[in-house]
Amino acid sequence: MFGSHLSIAGGMEHALIDAESLKMDCVQVFTKNQRQWNVKPLTSEEEDIWLTTLKRLGWFKTNRVVSHNSYLINMASPDPAARKKSNTLQRIELERCEALAIPFCVAHPGARLGTPRKRGEPNKLDGKPTKEEERGLARIVKSLDSIHDSLKGYKTRTCLETTVGSGTNLGYDFSHLGWIKERVKEPERIGYCFDTCHVIASGYDMTTDTRAKEVLEAFDTFAGLDDIDVFHFNDSMGEVGSRTDRHAHIGDGTCGLSCFRAILRDKRFDDVPKILETSKEENDKGVPMDRVNIAKLRRMANTARKSR
Repeated sequence: MFGSHLSIAGGMEHALIDAESLKMDCVQVFTKNQRQWNVKPLTSEEEDIWLTTLKRLGWFKTNRVVSHNSYLINMASPDPAARKKSNTLQRIELERCEALAIPFCVAHPGARLGTPRKRGEPNKLDGKPTKEEERGLARIVKSLDSIHDSLKGYKTRTCLETTVGSGTNLGYDFSHLGWIKERVKEPERIGYCFDTCHVIASGYDMTTDTRAKEVLEAFDTFAGLDDIDVFHFNDSMGEVGSRTDRHAHIGDGTCGLSCFRAILRDKRFDDVPKILETSKEENDKGVPMDRVNIAKLRRMANTARKSR
């Protein structure tokens, strides 16, 4: 289940067509312009073309398509007006996913704002949110409950993404994700997105097979591996614990191939989408880097299966 985040320029269906041409197993998209608050409603023609293409590919009512919500959304904001605006946009995101038969909507948990963190201060990955963080997490729970209450019966799951912990962003500690899921009224509507770059840059060391296994065990303890609906497979330009969100091609960063091997060795993740969010240039032979990265991952997956 390897794919990439692809452009919807010219029509959302183009991301599906490009995924097919690149021989991907899955794809991630924005359902709209991710940097605008104003959203033009989907037309019936746009929905029909998208759903028809999904059915042609055999991807309709499968877990092969992932959406990523807008970067503008902050459900943890202490400002009621800003949070209301964010909640409205997140509700629209889920409405669009539901209409387009997209089962997963990846969402950054949000930034608590308030007291700034010191520059270069490392993340404390001890499973104990600070009081200020808890207040931010509680606001996310309240936001999600409100959104869920207004969208009864929806199937699309919100997948809370691991973060590097830049600024006052929540989600850098696995316990933050578990804290939210444990407290929402409808926990079955919440899943997780495990971003390998973010996890490494947050401070979780997966640079050896043993350490990578320990990190996955920690995630299981604080959040739950069975609720990972999506992986973002990105190597990290930043060092372990750098809190720097910069993606590198597979094998070209600081994650260590052991990071990806640990995930690929676990049978539970065979059918979980693994999405690249790496740059789209070609290598020196003119091959798109998405193809290069996926070929590398498929070789690793074949080896991992033999070692189970």
